[in-house]
Amino acid sequence: MLTAPADTDPVASPEPPGRITDAGLVEESWAVPERFAALFDRHSDEIHRYAARRVGPEAAEDVVGETFLTAFRKRRTYDVARPDARPWLYGIANLAVRQQRRAEARWLEAGARTPARDTAEAFDERSADRVTAEHLQPRLAEVLAGLSSADRDLLLLVAWADLTYEEAAQALAVPIGTVRSRLHRIRHKVRRAFGGTDPMAPREEPLT
Repeated sequence: MLTAPADTDPVASPEPPGRITDAGLVEESWAVPERFAALFDRHSDEIHRYAARRVGPEAAEDVVGETFLTAFRKRRTYDVARPDARPWLYGIANLAVRQQRRAEARWLEAGARTPARDTAEAFDERSADRVTAEHLQPRLAEVLAGLSSADRDLLLLVAWADLTYEEAAQALAVPIGTVRSRLHRIRHKVRRAFGGTDPMAPREEPLT
């Protein structure tokens, strides 16, 4: 059972009509810490799903707890000009995943040992039923395990967290041009491992 950061003892309060933005919730929490619980309620399930794909369901609980505890402690540094806090939260979650390196390695190893699924169930980053690391085709699990932590973070933020290139750049605190160039290099490596096929093909984004 997921809970909000323990040291705040927050109680979620009803959101006003019109759905306040994430930035509004964070800013309100500067004076009323309990308001941060609404941000937890809004995004904790999504962060947990992402973490579970990275490190498995048990370690994901620790990732979520650390993510929101860190976010609460750093809430006064949040740029309230950005209404959506998801890139910020995913950036923190990636750091928490790094602290679970052994769990992620075990999870990917489990995926590499799992028999390949029917091609009708091939990995599709846009499908509603995205597979977890445990059910990845063994070769893809091996390729992901062979990436550096930084490259794996970037690839999976786009493929699993469904962040745009701009949002991924925000999450990782790098220029968007760096995101594009790194993803190009990473996907070339993945395609090469799959004989020219990219099992994690991105959606098309304008080159702005």
